[in-house]
Amino acid sequence: MIRVERLNAQAGEFRLKDIDLEIGKGEYFVLLGPTGAGKTFLIECICGLRRIESGRILINGRDVTHLEPAERNLGYVPQDYALFPTMTVFENIAFGLKVRRASNVEERVLKVAEMLRITHLLDRYPQGLSGGEKQRVALGRALVIEPDALLLDEPLSALDPATAETLCRELKRVQRETGVTTIHVCHN
Repeated sequence: MIRVERLNAQAGEFRLKDIDLEIGKGEYFVLLGPTGAGKTFLIECICGLRRIESGRILINGRDVTHLEPAERNLGYVPQDYALFPTMTVFENIAFGLKVRRASNVEERVLKVAEMLRITHLLDRYPQGLSGGEKQRVALGRALVIEPDALLLDEPLSALDPATAETLCRELKRVQRETGVTTIHVCHN
């Protein structure tokens, strides 16, 4: 479950004021709004990437308001995928596990790669991947840590319509299989 209580945050002239939001455990929630409405800013606040002025953020009942991003146990997929160009797909997916000094890294990466149907890409580098493949790798990196919630920032916006439709079905399938609470930001 994700609960945001009376969140206030500002970036330049843009302000989020008294935002309240509650998403039940295991729900797939679409946050829809026009460009510039603050959707990305809000999920960056939830992830801990932006400082908030006041309010609280709770994940599964745990107050994470003042925790560092890595301590919140959230999977985040930014619009630009944020893949490391000098790392293979395997290394990109494994990154969060290695930072956390997790065990069974190879086993966990393979499990996620199989679920996302990208095992054939594990030895490749991001620059040789299509947009849909990059999106799956970024999703794998977010899921492999077994997050309490998954935050997707416009995950389909840079894809052609056919790929976007396919990936949308994949996102729903993955969410059903994992049961992870998901916020999907989009503008249409």
